[in-house]
Amino acid sequence: MARTSREGIQLLEEHRDSFIDELWLDHDLGGEDTIMPVVTLMEEAAFNGRPFQIGAVFVHSANPIGAETVVRSLARWSYRVRRATA
Repeated sequence: MARTSREGIQLLEEHRDSFIDELWLDHDLGGEDTIMPVVTLMEEAAFNGRPFQIGAVFVHSANPIGAETVVRSLARWSYRVRRATA
C-alpha cells in the first residue's frame, strides 16, 4: 500500500517486471498530492512499449472529475481500467 504518489511510483518500479493482479488507485491522496504522477509513469511506460503488466486497475475516488481523468488517461493506453463504486 502506498499513501503518496512518491510511494506509489516507488512501489510500481519495485514490481516493474512482475504481474500485478489488481491495482487500486485513488485520485486525491491528501494535501496537494494526487495519483497523477503514478498515472504519468504508467502512460510513459506504455508509450515506450513496455506497459506495466496489470490485470485490472480500479479507480475509487470521492472526486468524480479526478477519477474520470485517471480512467480516460489509462484506458487510452489500453490498461484494463474501470471506476469502482461503493
